[in-house]
Amino acid sequence: QVQLVESGGGSVQTGGSLRLSCAVSGYTHSYKCIGWFRQSPGKAREGVATIYSGIYNTVIGGIVYADSVNGRFTISQDKNTVYLQMNSLKPEDTAMYYCALSGIGSSYSCPLTSGYYNYWGQGTQVTVSS
Repeated sequence: QVQLVESGGGSVQTGGSLRLSCAVSGYTHSYKCIGWFRQSPGKAREGVATIYSGIYNTVIGGIVYADSVNGRFTISQDKNTVYLQMNSLKPEDTAMYYCALSGIGSSYSCPLTSGYYNYWGQGTQVTVSS
């Protein structure tokens, strides 16, 4: 059974930082895209960042960032955990953040579209106050 468990959300002020974690287990294929998505009330879920993870759970490419977070957020992986380091946070970053896994993608690119992802975590809330 594939499981993704997020943690690390919280409340910070504008300009602050948070690091989200996503523990991944149960996926038996060696290659996959793992992405971070977010959703605010009344808005569609949007892709934030992705990686393409290969054998031994190492990042082998597929790093994509949404324009809105490029230069502020960094996605990385250490063994079975995928991280999202978020710096210079803004109130518009306030959302529920989800990690997700897809078997579709390549070392060149992973999709930032939620419809390509089959497995999802329960989410972790990030609130940025001004």
